[in-house]
Amino acid sequence: MSVRKRSWKTPAGEIKSAWQIDYVDAGGVRRRETAATKKEADARYAEATVGVRNGTHTADAASVTVAVAAQQWLDMGDKQFGWERATAIAYAQHVRLHIVPLIGGVRLSQFNPAALAAWEDALFADGRSPVMVRKVRTSLGAILTEAQRRGQVGQNIVKVIAAAPRSTRQDDEGKAEVGKNCPTPAEVRALLPQLSGRFRPLILTALFTGLRTSELRGLSWAAVDLKAGELTVSQRLDRFGVLGRPKSKAGKRTLPLLGLVVNALRELRLASTSQEFVFTNSQGNPEHRNTIIGAWHAAQVAAFGAVKYPGLHAARHFFASWCINRKADGGRELPLKVVQGLLGHASIQMTADVYGHLFPRSDDTAELEAAETAFLAG
Repeated sequence: MSVRKRSWKTPAGEIKSAWQIDYVDAGGVRRRETAATKKEADARYAEATVGVRNGTHTADAASVTVAVAAQQWLDMGDKQFGWERATAIAYAQHVRLHIVPLIGGVRLSQFNPAALAAWEDALFADGRSPVMVRKVRTSLGAILTEAQRRGQVGQNIVKVIAAAPRSTRQDDEGKAEVGKNCPTPAEVRALLPQLSGRFRPLILTALFTGLRTSELRGLSWAAVDLKAGELTVSQRLDRFGVLGRPKSKAGKRTLPLLGLVVNALRELRLASTSQEFVFTNSQGNPEHRNTIIGAWHAAQVAAFGAVKYPGLHAARHFFASWCINRKADGGRELPLKVVQGLLGHASIQMTADVYGHLFPRSDDTAELEAAETAFLAG
C-alpha cells in the first residue's frame, strides 16, 4: 500500500496533479483511488488499511449506489424472502419515498455513520414520524444486508450503529390504550345493541376472538365448530383477495367462542348461501374490507354519535384487554403467554410490548409482607 503524488499534462498542455492511493484489497485485487489533497489521501489510505485488515473494506469500484442496492433487494424480495404483495408494496414505498430521494446516489462504500445520521436527520426535518423513520431504517438495514451478501459492501453500517434512543412518547406508540385506540367495556356494551344484519356476527367475532380483518375474511365454515363452540384460524384473505396462510406459525390457532357469538354464527349459517366462507356479501363472496370498516363505523355512530375507533384493529385490542382484565372487572384474567397464543403473536415480546402495561398491578407492599411472613414461617 502506498500514497504518492501523481502529475500529468493535459492535451492543452496544463500540468495537473492528484494524490493516488494504491493498495490490494481483501480479495487480492489491486486498487487505485485518487484524492485532491494529501490529507484526504492519507485518511482514505488509513481507512482502507484498517478495513482490509478486519474485512470491512469495499473499494468504490466494487461498490454500487444505494439506489442500485435497493432495487436488488426489492427484486429479490419475492424470490428469496417470499414477501406478500402488501409487504412488497410497503417496502417499495420506503425505497421510493424515503431512501432513494435522499441517499440514492451515494455509494455503499462511502455510506458512513455520519451519512446515516444525516439521512435520519433529513427524514425528521421533512416531517416523517418516529415510527416511519424506524421502519425505513430497518428497510435500509435489509438493503445493506443483501448488498453485503453480494460483496458490494464490507459491513452493514445500520447494524453497526445503534438507533438513537427513543423518547417515552415514541416508545408508547403502537401500544393499546383503553379509551384511545381500544374500546372500553362500557363502550362495547353500548355497541352491541347497534349490531344487526350480517355484520352482527362478524363484529361480535372480531370483538370476542381478536381475529384480524384478513383472518375474518378468510374464515371458512369448515373451521367453525358450532357444537364445540370454537373456531380455528388456519388461513386469511388479504386486501388483494389472495388466500394464504396466517401471518406466522403462531397465527394458526383454535379459539373458544362465547355463547352469544355461537348463537349469532348459527343464525348466520342458516341464512348463508356460501358453503365456504363465513362472512360473505349478498353475492356469496367474502366481505370486502372497506365494507367491513363501513359497518364498524356505522355501529359506532349509532352508539356514540361519531366514529371514535377508525380501524377494526380496535376490536382486537379490546379482545386482548378483555383477556387481561381481572375477573372482578368482567375480564378473563389470563396469563401473558395464554394471551399471546390467543392473539397469534409470533413472540411473547410482541404481546408484552403492546399489552403488557394493561396487566393489573396488585399492592406491592402487601405482597411483600405476605411473602416475608410465608418465608419466615417456612
